[in-house]
Amino acid sequence: MRELVRTNDPVLISAIEALLQGADIPHAVLDQYMSVLEGSIGMLPRRIVVADDHVPAARRLLVDAGLGHELRPDDA
Repeated sequence: MRELVRTNDPVLISAIEALLQGADIPHAVLDQYMSVLEGSIGMLPRRIVVADDHVPAARRLLVDAGLGHELRPDDA
C-alpha cells in the first residue's frame, strides 16, 4: 500500500474516495477513527492509500481531476 494523499479535510477525502470508487480503484482511508483519541477536533490527518499496482492510475486520476497538488511525493 502506498499513500496518495494526507489531509484532514473531510470534503477532499470524500471527493477523492468518489473518484477512486468511480474508477474501480481499491483504496483505504487510514486514521479516520483517530478522532476518538484526539477529541474530534480534526487535528490528525487521514491518509488515503492504494495498492502499489494501482498507484499510477490513481495518481493520474487525481491529476486529471485537478487534485495533483494534493498528492504526496511519489518516492518509489
